Amino acid sequence: MKLELFNYDLPEEYIAQKPLSKRDESKLLIFDRKSGNITHDVFLNLSDYIDSEDILIINESKVTKCRLSGKKEGTGAKIECFVLNKVREKIASDAKHITNDRIKGRARNKDKGDTKNNRYIVLIRPSKRLKPSDRVFIGKYYFVVKSKLDYGRTVVEFSISPEVLFKKYGRMPIPPYIKNDDINESYYQTIYAKKEGSSASPTAGLHFTAGLMNKLIAKGVKFAKVRLDIGLDTFRPVREEEIEKHKMHSEYYHISKSEAEKINKVRESGGRVIAVGTTTVRVLESVITKHGRLKEDDGLTDLFIYPGYKFKVVDSIITNFHLPKSSLIIMVSAFAGREKILHVYEEAKSNGYRFYSFGDCMLIK
Repeated sequence: MKLELFNYDLPEEYIAQKPLSKRDESKLLIFDRKSGNITHDVFLNLSDYIDSEDILIINESKVTKCRLSGKKEGTGAKIECFVLNKVREKIASDAKHITNDRIKGRARNKDKGDTKNNRYIVLIRPSKRLKPSDRVFIGKYYFVVKSKLDYGRTVVEFSISPEVLFKKYGRMPIPPYIKNDDINESYYQTIYAKKEGSSASPTAGLHFTAGLMNKLIAKGVKFAKVRLDIGLDTFRPVREEEIEKHKMHSEYYHISKSEAEKINKVRESGGRVIAVGTTTVRVLESVITKHGRLKEDDGLTDLFIYPGYKFKVVDSIITNFHLPKSSLIIMVSAFAGREKILHVYEEAKSNGYRFYSFGDCMLIK
């Protein structure tokens, strides 16, 4: 399929530049993919559309303060660095074999590569100002550019563990299309985030409050937790003219035995599995594609869902409104139909919905 089929016009004024002060007061569009009906509400009333037999799957990955600002040695040019993940020393220059360090003690615990180095894959802005061997100082510390990879990625070596820099200098990696610098960074974190690892927020979950979650639980709705550490593909647009040629970079996921069993029990009883965000969709569909059933699992997934994909677990999706020609709008098009989704997006625009990370939300039934 042609990438252009997933394009749509979105004037800048529709892009939310700041979060709402009350998360659950965002608009909620409800789309019934069978009937085609569209209704409008607010997220605070989500419980009206979720049955007591259903289960909501949330991504508990926490956004790391991986946005660092520094100055190029010699010129003093300002450089911004988004740290994505660690690499093994022996393959730091090989783009095809980059490994996420978060699985070294798990899925790839047999690997004998050097895991004590401080080489990481990063995104740099502006990347054209830097070449291999250049140094960028962040306070009294620095990183050295080692090599350039594909899609704007760069391998650098830090003079100290980046975790130290995150605590001292790190900022939340607010998306570049957010032009407002005066944002309380806590709003870019879900209230249930627990385990650091993501370079971007699973934004569909930003609408939940403790009060709303308690309301859903009181109704009998179940919650299950999975983890997907969001990385490069959140930043990377699809560039292939034929979407089938697009390759997703791998991201670490995890689902525990207890959470898998909880979801299986709901499925067996006839309840709906409702994924909060596209990241949870990828975890669930990756695990069942790999094993034929939901079970305890962790590892890397590069699953790219596009029209023609047959969903095996997910019955409904709660999701924000995504960028044109992104892997995310392609995924929801696979779930609900491309023409239907583009119609829904036009309906959202005509009703003043806010788009992207701090924007409004929809429930696809």
